[in-house]
Amino acid sequence: MSFLNSIFGSSENSDSPKSNVNWTELTDIIQLNEIEAISQEKPVVIFKHSTRCSISRMALKQFEREYDLNETVAAYFLDLIAHRDISNGIASKFGVYHESPQLILIKNGKAVYDVSHSDIDAIALKEKV
Repeated sequence: MSFLNSIFGSSENSDSPKSNVNWTELTDIIQLNEIEAISQEKPVVIFKHSTRCSISRMALKQFEREYDLNETVAAYFLDLIAHRDISNGIASKFGVYHESPQLILIKNGKAVYDVSHSDIDAIALKEKV
């Protein structure tokens, strides 16, 4: 995705694999209502990422390599540096304490699973979906 390339740079000349995730960029607080509505039909995952943090970058890359839920889960990506207000909105709307990096699973309008840092794992998420 071009927005991820703007954050991390293009991978065209690198050996790193491309993302397996069909991210929807989370850029507007109103999208939280969309996430709540979608989660009534299928699970939604939100990845909160700090573009200034190497731990967050490593967690994101590992998650993207292992992820294989595109058909069953809607995936949203939040750049915390650019959209801290949305992160605060997520904490308020879904009752999840803010951490970074953080992975949150929303089902039926409620946060049912959240992890941060080295606990972010696409395989563990698959078990929760």
